[in-house]
Amino acid sequence: MLLSSLTEDLVEAGCDEAGRGSLAGPVYAAAVILPPGYAHPWLNDSKKLTARQREELRFVIEKEAVAWAVESVDNQMIDQVNILQASILAMHKAIDKLAVRPQLILADGNRFKSYPGIPHRCIIKGDSIFLSIAAASILAKTYRDDFMRGLDSQFPEYRWKNNKGYPTEEHRKAIIQMGITTFHRRSFRLGGQMQLPLEHL
Repeated sequence: MLLSSLTEDLVEAGCDEAGRGSLAGPVYAAAVILPPGYAHPWLNDSKKLTARQREELRFVIEKEAVAWAVESVDNQMIDQVNILQASILAMHKAIDKLAVRPQLILADGNRFKSYPGIPHRCIIKGDSIFLSIAAASILAKTYRDDFMRGLDSQFPEYRWKNNKGYPTEEHRKAIIQMGITTFHRRSFRLGGQMQLPLEHL
């Protein structure tokens, strides 16, 4: 069972991203503040859920959260600053949009840059530990998936509606055969055997 909070006396925002290992498209991030003591039987790391569960939970989170926000950083900026910095930037942008200012940020992973005026904690595998981070992972994942499905109609050869831009065999073959699009990340290894991790598609 995931934890509702790290500390009971502070307003916490969970933050997570989606799309770090993708070869194309933006990286998305979300920030979510849940009500004190919040619980939901399905809420978990987005990679442990089915696509249908993620979609249903997205609307539950948007309805029941105290505040939530989703932001993205495009592939051009990823190429300029690197994927880690772009992921942190996307999380900062999501925090900027929150209607309620948190008193503590719970960031998934082991790297984060201080957000002005708000302390943070980095939580390795935080989306499997804290509900707010799990909720953020679901919003980031579903919003990014929607974006990549929209791009698929423009670039059907790359099968982005299925692989969401990740380095699957079909995606690698399409890059080798047809080259790259304006949405591909030029700073990533785009041809040959990829060593990047795949998220749950």
